[in-house]
Amino acid sequence: MSQPIALLSVYDKANLLEFAKGLHDAGVRLLGSGGTAKKIRESGIPIEDVSDITKAPEMLGGRVKTLHPVVHGGILARSIPSDEQDLKAQNISPISIVVCNLYPFTETISKPNCTVADAVEEVDIGGVTLLRAAAKNHARVSVLSDPSDYKEFLDAWAQGKGDVGQAFRNKLALKAFEMTAKYDEAISGYFREKYASAELSADELAGDVQRMALRYGANPHQKPAQAFVTEGKLPFKALCGSPGYINLLDALNSYALVKELQDALDLPAAASFKHVSPAGAAVGIELNETEKKVYGVDDLKEPLTPLASAYARARGADRMSSFGDFVALSAPCDLATARIISREVSDGIIAPGYSAEALEVLSKKKGGKYCVLEIDPSYVPPRVETKQVYGIHLQQNRNDAKIDAKLFDNVVTKNKELPSEAITDLIVATLALKYTQSNSVAYAYHGSIIGIGAGQQSRIHCTRLAGGKADLWWLRHHPQVLALPFKKGVKRAEKANAIDLFVSGEELEGGEKEHWESLFEGPIEPLTQAQRKEWAAKLDGVTCSSDAFFPFPDNVHRARKSGVKYLAAPSGSVMDAECIKAADEHNIVFAHTNLRLFHH
Repeated sequence: MSQPIALLSVYDKANLLEFAKGLHDAGVRLLGSGGTAKKIRESGIPIEDVSDITKAPEMLGGRVKTLHPVVHGGILARSIPSDEQDLKAQNISPISIVVCNLYPFTETISKPNCTVADAVEEVDIGGVTLLRAAAKNHARVSVLSDPSDYKEFLDAWAQGKGDVGQAFRNKLALKAFEMTAKYDEAISGYFREKYASAELSADELAGDVQRMALRYGANPHQKPAQAFVTEGKLPFKALCGSPGYINLLDALNSYALVKELQDALDLPAAASFKHVSPAGAAVGIELNETEKKVYGVDDLKEPLTPLASAYARARGADRMSSFGDFVALSAPCDLATARIISREVSDGIIAPGYSAEALEVLSKKKGGKYCVLEIDPSYVPPRVETKQVYGIHLQQNRNDAKIDAKLFDNVVTKNKELPSEAITDLIVATLALKYTQSNSVAYAYHGSIIGIGAGQQSRIHCTRLAGGKADLWWLRHHPQVLALPFKKGVKRAEKANAIDLFVSGEELEGGEKEHWESLFEGPIEPLTQAQRKEWAAKLDGVTCSSDAFFPFPDNVHRARKSGVKYLAAPSGSVMDAECIKAADEHNIVFAHTNLRLFHH
């Protein structure tokens, strides 16, 4: 049997001499490149230069050392007759061990004065090629990319009498592949920033924008932060302002929601997002005169378009939660919609386009700093999505479940009458849940979310929270609320807060009470319990959807208190029969779906 050969070419020379001595003592022939061979030779350990077998000197200032058929033929040759014959014909010896690590690219680019030229010189070519070649042929070749593996390798070599075993070679190969992948990721990330970032001038851009720097991450101390794609172009651009990390979480989730709503119902859709859940979502169903007053658009000079109606509903579902929202529109923003947004406290908007008049209005908001994002409506995200939690990568197929009328075909109650308006509302509610932090329950009416309970560990608390919001939404339609005599000059946000305090029946004291009373022209009589009960009884035909099954019938009973007539939830609870019984008690139409919609 021929003497085994090890090729050593390392930048990080930690533990190198001890390892080289161990290999030599074990009878391994050593080959080395450049500084690696020099350091080992100077320590008194016999080693040959790579150029001794390639018969070609290092060239181009060290850029070419090991890129030669003699080297890579020796590494890539398999233990099969045809490969062995090729080696014999070319007088090439097989290489059994490759020891290699890479130029410190990440460390170099982290230096404050690093230039592109500096970075280019730290892009390792020969080392990556050695690692990939050896890792590819790990059925025969051992590849060591990490100095911490040297001792274990020598022990395994001695124990196996020159064969470390396939399992160990597998482990070493995986580590090498991971090293080259991480290395390539760092290089592409650097050049993406230098050649394809949204902040670059037209002269500096090498092509499509693939990256956008963000002000910070979820919190101001989390810097730096960025948004990027690894292929193609970034599917959105900032027309005004600059998005933050949470802005983009809201923008991308909310646009996905409204796009699906429009696709499902063939109506323009809008959403009002806060902290990665919808405060409201709606489709473009015409507002009646009362709804215009409730949503604060009765004084709008421009005629309400379907898109404007959708946003008025979405924003008006829960005005308190929508304060400082991120807006998503499924269709290009028109002037009427922009006018509504311009009057609200909002952080930004994402839409597939903007009319010139709409963009002019929005670009003046927040002193020109309002975030206006335009997204490519043809963009389709990859099927597989990955996120990282505490250093661990989690991967799954994107939730591409289609939500349409067929989802509600399985009606399990005695009452099976499900009109088209209710189906529309069930689609709105269920699609909203698809993009709401779980657990979640949503109530919808007239094409709009009117209450959503998000992120609760208990299902009944979701149902109560959403129902409570729906109750307050309905109380805002009460004639006494619509007639509240606000003083001139009271801002929209203050009105929303004052109305919320009024309809919730919050007991005010001291300075808070004085401030609240100061917003009105005269004394305000509260709604009595009898008035509240009488008004609540007038709400009927509401839909309710749940992202998972109802574990107990208390959810059904609570939903009915908020006017729910149509209910949808996945089956699978041991209490399904009791929940159906509760629905029958209230003459509710209950559809069992086969689709859980957890979202995190």
